[in-house]
Amino acid sequence: MGSEKRYDGYQSYDYLEAETDYRDFELAPVHGFEQHPIELTAEEAARLEAITDGTVVSLHDHPFYFPADVHDDIWPYIREGRAHMAYDALADTPLDAVFDMQFDGLSGIHSKHGWKWDDIVHDVSMRACDLAHSEYARQCRSVEDIHRARDDGSVAVVQALESTAMIENELDRIELLYGMGVRCMGVTYNASNSVGTGQGDIYERDGGLTKFGVAAIDRMNKVGMAISTSHASEQTTLDVCEVTDEPVFDTHALAQTEGMGQRGSSDEQLQAIADTGGVIGVLSSTHLPDIDTYMEHFEYLVDLVGIDHVAFGPDVLYGDHTALLEVLAAFHGIELPASTMETPYVEGLENPTEAWTNIPRWLVKEGYSEDAIEKVLGGNVLRVLEAVW
Repeated sequence: MGSEKRYDGYQSYDYLEAETDYRDFELAPVHGFEQHPIELTAEEAARLEAITDGTVVSLHDHPFYFPADVHDDIWPYIREGRAHMAYDALADTPLDAVFDMQFDGLSGIHSKHGWKWDDIVHDVSMRACDLAHSEYARQCRSVEDIHRARDDGSVAVVQALESTAMIENELDRIELLYGMGVRCMGVTYNASNSVGTGQGDIYERDGGLTKFGVAAIDRMNKVGMAISTSHASEQTTLDVCEVTDEPVFDTHALAQTEGMGQRGSSDEQLQAIADTGGVIGVLSSTHLPDIDTYMEHFEYLVDLVGIDHVAFGPDVLYGDHTALLEVLAAFHGIELPASTMETPYVEGLENPTEAWTNIPRWLVKEGYSEDAIEKVLGGNVLRVLEAVW
């Protein structure tokens, strides 16, 4: 879990002057809801303290601050093009590395609907510039960067994207993104694109991976870009797993058979990912009431594909996640399922700080072995990255 964090007090864009160089916004507090810490006995706390050899990696989060007033300020905040990383809050976690999924589908910085090349280049490059000015965080370009972060008490930020939409019909853009520092990319983000069919974009049949998509997977393999099948259709996921030469991720998933219906991934999809040697990150979702329900999905996945193929990708953020879902639903003209709105957040997993404090505690409290804990907290992810990167 790394050395004592050496956070130096840097806040995003401290090298500039707020309201002169960029528009400032009131940001959400670190803990916007009631916290639900998992309590440990003295013996359990000592055991947690002793588990220090492993590396802790979040496979999927949005570790930056959203505006305090999501409904009124989210679009102006996005169009300002400067997400404020939660450096101070991340320093209160055991994380040595975090896959930062950026604004992704919200990246409408220069366009109305986002995912355009200029939007993504702006989002990725601005984040890289901000990271370059921090002594605590570093842009992660290699497995060695993660090891260094663990050893010196910093955090390695893996810049990642949830869709290939912005590459359009240009395979070379995969290399350009890699050159900017992007090290993981999803195939689709619900909507279909030139690479494959999105999970939320099936009319009468699932088209799966396109011929161009096969070439894109090959190029990602060659350049060393980790692939995620999150939000891809079932057939697209199966096709990716068939054609890839490297292990793949589903950075954030829940099991369909654990009550998630079509919102979850089928056992066949999950097993196909594991069969590539890949890893599945467990997703937190407002469909779940609390961390215990979240961990039921974790245990289901362990039973299904084995302890070597499971990790955690909570997909949480610093801000009002439910308000953000309401804004997105209004923007896309869709109605959110009632189950989505049942709870404003998942108790015990409100944001990356609470999630990554409680997940190791839950594993210790439930008596998982040190070896198992080290694997699911980061070892499994590192194994894939050592193969892919």
